[in-house]
Amino acid sequence: MNAPQQALAQPVPATGHPGYMSGFGNEFATEALPGALPAHRNSPQRVAYGLYAEQLSGTAFTAPRSHNRRSWLYRIRPGAMHGAFARIDHAGIVAGFDGLAASPNQMRWSPLPIPAAPTDFIDGWVTMAGNGSPAAMRGCAIHLYAANRSMQGRYFYSADGELLVVPQEGRLAIATELGLLEVEPQQIAVIPRGVRFSVSLPDGAARGYLCENFGALLRLPDMGPIGANGLANPRDFLTPQARYEDVEGDFELVAKFSGHLWAARIGHSPLDVVAWHGNYAPYKYDLRHFNTIGSISYDHPDPSIFLVLHSPTDTPGVDDLDFVIFPPRWLVGEDTFRPPWFHRNVASEFMGLIHGAYDAKAEGFVPGGASLHNCMSGHGPDAATFEKASAADTSKPHKVADTMAFMFETRTPIVATGQALASPLRQRDYQDCWAGIGRHFDPNTP
Repeated sequence: MNAPQQALAQPVPATGHPGYMSGFGNEFATEALPGALPAHRNSPQRVAYGLYAEQLSGTAFTAPRSHNRRSWLYRIRPGAMHGAFARIDHAGIVAGFDGLAASPNQMRWSPLPIPAAPTDFIDGWVTMAGNGSPAAMRGCAIHLYAANRSMQGRYFYSADGELLVVPQEGRLAIATELGLLEVEPQQIAVIPRGVRFSVSLPDGAARGYLCENFGALLRLPDMGPIGANGLANPRDFLTPQARYEDVEGDFELVAKFSGHLWAARIGHSPLDVVAWHGNYAPYKYDLRHFNTIGSISYDHPDPSIFLVLHSPTDTPGVDDLDFVIFPPRWLVGEDTFRPPWFHRNVASEFMGLIHGAYDAKAEGFVPGGASLHNCMSGHGPDAATFEKASAADTSKPHKVADTMAFMFETRTPIVATGQALASPLRQRDYQDCWAGIGRHFDPNTP
């Protein structure tokens, strides 16, 4: 067996992040061996170092140039080299959402426990909810993960959608075909549909959230009247430089295809890409770099000002999936109820908490937990938060600090899976958080 080969030392980029290239959706070019990238062409008759050229397409060949995503990989063996796939069982992954009924009930769950038995990143998936389907290329699946062991001798890819990984506890080292992503809580990683990878756990245990986007690729939102600057800055998105493994052995390649897992034997590491160029690649982003926009006069703005990434549809202004965060920020609105207000929304919301406390829920919603509020299901601050915010002094600014919450928002109802509905982690008294809201109406007191 040959020892793994690491990428050659690269100059430190202007971002100050060695091993990464800066920018969202850029055309990148990177090589781990000098001259491995063909010059001025994609598929020469013979590639340097005896490599194979392979195109990885994330959009239709004829998609408009502004939305077209593809990369050319120069690898030790083609991606076609592996054994036949066979279906395998996974107790936590739910194949689809057809035939499952969405519920108008507000729901909340406590965090997944770290497993006692050896469990890697893939074995630790639990499908909580979702909508649409991979076959229709719309909707998403929302999973939690909890793991205590690095992936050993196995590699994974999803043919169903791109993976948005939101760590909550423990770092992840995600070795992909196109390079290494190292992410920690309050950072995210996006792994494109079809990209093969393996996950190591530097801290020995990890837990977090996954959103599998079946629809159009995630992109940065247009900002309209906000202008040219603000929200997530494109330069803060980091894509890895080329890094390859030259390893032979008896390994397992696991694919998620049409909602099910399939496994094939593979005699080498599929992370053997020595060089690549293009704009279809994994990336990471630090949520703490988000430039939060807010009101400096009165009222609490719509949560769309917290949009990091979205998957658009053919209907302008209506997304298949929004990824929204609620980071530390100043609240300065005078004579204003400053926490998120009570609301009923045409969209459906699945929330998670990465760190700290969420300002609309003082109790019960803890890091690693989750909540679901479907289309037109009323929700908002609990009774204690309402009373505190209603009596607060709004003549002075207030800093919401030490927090990071997020939301997966979709245009169609989110279906909770049977295992999520029956889970002992489900807080069946969740609706009681609004039961103590008092009646203040007095027709004689303006």
